[in-house]
Amino acid sequence: MSRRTGTTGTGTGITGTTTLAFVESPVQLLNVLEWAHTRGVGAGAGGASAGAGAPGAGGSGAEASGGKLTLVVLSPTDPMTRGQLRRMAELARQEGHEVRWEEARGGAAAPFQTIGGLAGMLRRAPRVVLGDPFSRYVQLLLTITRARDLVVVDDGTATMEFVAQLARGERLVRWHRKGGRPGPRDLLFAPVASSARRRLTPGEDRRVEIFSSMPMEETPTGVTVTSNTFAWTRTRFGPPRVTKGADMVGTSLVETGVVDADRYVAAVRTLARTHGAARYFAHRRESTEKLHRLAVETGLEIVRPDLPLELIARRGPIGRTILSFPSTVVHTLPLALAGTEVRVAVCDIDPSWLTQNASPRAQGFLSGVTGSARDVHRLAAVGVG
Repeated sequence: MSRRTGTTGTGTGITGTTTLAFVESPVQLLNVLEWAHTRGVGAGAGGASAGAGAPGAGGSGAEASGGKLTLVVLSPTDPMTRGQLRRMAELARQEGHEVRWEEARGGAAAPFQTIGGLAGMLRRAPRVVLGDPFSRYVQLLLTITRARDLVVVDDGTATMEFVAQLARGERLVRWHRKGGRPGPRDLLFAPVASSARRRLTPGEDRRVEIFSSMPMEETPTGVTVTSNTFAWTRTRFGPPRVTKGADMVGTSLVETGVVDADRYVAAVRTLARTHGAARYFAHRRESTEKLHRLAVETGLEIVRPDLPLELIARRGPIGRTILSFPSTVVHTLPLALAGTEVRVAVCDIDPSWLTQNASPRAQGFLSGVTGSARDVHRLAAVGVG
């Protein structure tokens, strides 16, 4: 496979691009599609109304009144994420958008080749959309762009922390790492991170928009905040067939070192038994070993989704109750499933479940994720013995 693939789209090239978007995860790509739908950017004559199974639908994105959108996928290496990204890229093409696939992590030289190949596009694009301002890749790209318009779309609950840090003028650090001492690589990269934070701060010649479904306690001065209501998802898919049982949503809190694995498995087992859950929708970052253990010890059917859960749930079938721990989906699923009979229930993380290496911010952040969720049923932390 070549390092750069999937560059074909509905246009004839990239010179007409008015919006350049960088994504590294399926959820980021979904939220770029939601933003483009809201703004009327790159949507072809039939893109939004075409059937979900109609390859190539959408017409010419370059002819849309909102300008042309080119999506650049900075591909990760893990197979599950790559698979979901390829499915999302096909949906983006059906909507009339150009997609450029970059093997951005395919060897030691890949980052230099990727950034070098994107430099010209970055300098020409008047608007740049990005999904993860904490990403070092994205921060490097921000040092090159001359765009007057910058848009940050959701990368899950991390957006809440990004907005708060930007409002307080703090350095950009992921919430589950905050409190730890910067390592040598952090110190080496600090000038780039500082430059990225400055570029994400509005100025006389630069506008910054945050497109989000997350609640915001603090809004940075001069930043425009636009609500993501998942209008594209609801227009494109569903409504789903709703079953009588319950489904459970997995989380990567064990993999990020926040929650103890034994406590997590015990909590899943208790929740599944209490609420009659049959399926467990795995997070794309959950390890194979943990998922095997969950299947053996809980009896749940483990499902590895091929699309973000918002689309899986909207297509259906889906349980009448969706059980989750504090995560992005407690904010996004009620929006994607608006008008259906599905109830989202979130279980709190007991402080005793946290590992010794968990950030001091972890408990407060997770409680905030749950407490700020709208239209969800809140469950007390379950006893795990």
